[in-house]
Amino acid sequence: MDLEDRLERVATGKVRDLYAIDDQTLLFVASDRISAYDIILSNGIPQKGALLTLLSAHWFRFLSSAIPSLRTHFKTLELPASLRQSPELVVRFQHRSMQVRRFPPDHIFPIEAIVRGYITGSGWKEYSEKGTVHGIEMPEGLRESERLQQAVYTPSTKAELGAKDENIHPDQARQILQERYGKDRGARYAQRVAELALEIYSRARDYAVERGIIIADTKFEFGLDAEADEVVLVDEVLTPDSSRFWPAATYEVGRSQDSFDKQYLRDWLTSNGLKGKDGVEMPPEVVEKTAAKYREAFEKLVGKKWKEALASSA
Repeated sequence: MDLEDRLERVATGKVRDLYAIDDQTLLFVASDRISAYDIILSNGIPQKGALLTLLSAHWFRFLSSAIPSLRTHFKTLELPASLRQSPELVVRFQHRSMQVRRFPPDHIFPIEAIVRGYITGSGWKEYSEKGTVHGIEMPEGLRESERLQQAVYTPSTKAELGAKDENIHPDQARQILQERYGKDRGARYAQRVAELALEIYSRARDYAVERGIIIADTKFEFGLDAEADEVVLVDEVLTPDSSRFWPAATYEVGRSQDSFDKQYLRDWLTSNGLKGKDGVEMPPEVVEKTAAKYREAFEKLVGKKWKEALASSA
């Protein structure tokens, strides 16, 4: 997604491109790129960027209302004036772009705030081998996909593009922030991140299950508003790219679950011996099946048909 004749590109991620609108504001642009096992696939998922953006905006609004003390970086879905002047750019970037507060890079915390409400994925693998999740002792006798009595905060490192995040204990996450911000401030920010991550997950879990979706786990990113000395929720939030969504209607303890997220794509890659390989192109049927899961999750959570949502957010 190229806007560099209009706005300065300041960063490129697996899915998003970030542009500077001014000193206070960034434009987050979600592409249709998709990654799995930390590798970007050669082709993308049509309308994925728009669905992720609109779903994130929906969650930011819901969470700001549900948790009045929560601060987020979300500003608006409106395109900046420099893009609205071009009908071509409006067509290309409307829906998949949102304006957000801009923070210095060293005020974006270098950890992923993962919350697990169910035992699955890498958490289940570690538990099966050691009885722990991210080094945290867990109750005996848990079965795959079982709901935990209490959701657990299980952070990871935030790796550079192309590298792999590392699961870490919450104490290690605290130490990382203490190294950057000092012993007392770092400990305070780490505690606030853990508290917010668990509260956001709890609110979102309860909202989603009423709409037929189980949020098994999810990851958040946080930054620091240094002037206000407040922890701020940033990046995308509670999308199929950052979360594990299961259909509540078919949930069953003791096995892996169907999902509304990228698990179908991961399974296809693994079954075809393509896990972690570069240059993989998805066949049309995998693209469509993955797109259908993104659309269904969006519609259940937002309560609108995805085409209606695109039209109404114009």
